[in-house]
Amino acid sequence: MKIVCFIEARLRSTRLPGKVLKPILGKPMLELMVERLKRARTLDGIVIATTDQPADDPIAATGDRIGVGVFRGSEDDVLGRVLGAALAWHTDVIVETTGDCPLHDPAIVDKVVADFRIGGADFVSNTLNYTTPRGTEVRVFTTAALQQVNRISNDPADHEHVSLYFWEHPEKYRLRNVPTELPADVSQLRLTVDTPEDFELIRIIYEELYPIKREFNLADVIEVFRRNPHLLEINRQVQQKPVR
Repeated sequence: MKIVCFIEARLRSTRLPGKVLKPILGKPMLELMVERLKRARTLDGIVIATTDQPADDPIAATGDRIGVGVFRGSEDDVLGRVLGAALAWHTDVIVETTGDCPLHDPAIVDKVVADFRIGGADFVSNTLNYTTPRGTEVRVFTTAALQQVNRISNDPADHEHVSLYFWEHPEKYRLRNVPTELPADVSQLRLTVDTPEDFELIRIIYEELYPIKREFNLADVIEVFRRNPHLLEINRQVQQKPVR
């Protein structure tokens, strides 16, 4: 099976426009995320799935510069964009991520992908019940399954949130959640970037860890919070936008 990670990314966002290319330590946030994903051993490739709008030319240029695939498609039909990218890269298994998650842990990516490869499930993730922080979501499913969703659903929410249809229809798909050995309370951490407060937290974590250990992992991030519990207050009040 050819397993490819697709990063959904665009510059137009409501709460923090341009967030995926905001610099941290002199590098765009998206580049830092790709650095981390490149350490995942189960991936055969990484592709940035951005829009065909001129405003997102800088994202495409970033992907070309850092040596990953770039696919451009519909701004609103994200499902169609990811599916088009998967077909263009002759992908069997899709690993879905989003460009606002610069603290992805490659070991978690590998754990979820390895669980999918065991078989017996159509959709495997760490998000059916969150077992890792928000911002480390990994969702794995086949290109063939996504093609089926594309055929049967015209719901705008399904086309905006690529894999939503799978977990909303457990009567049609075999779903499996991946446990971790992490403390249960880490699932309450918010490590995604949707607001200025989120970005400030991520910036602080990178400035604390990246200069001394570029390949830092989630355990290192958790240790930063243990030493500096006040950091939890930076984005504690941020509410995640609902998918519907």
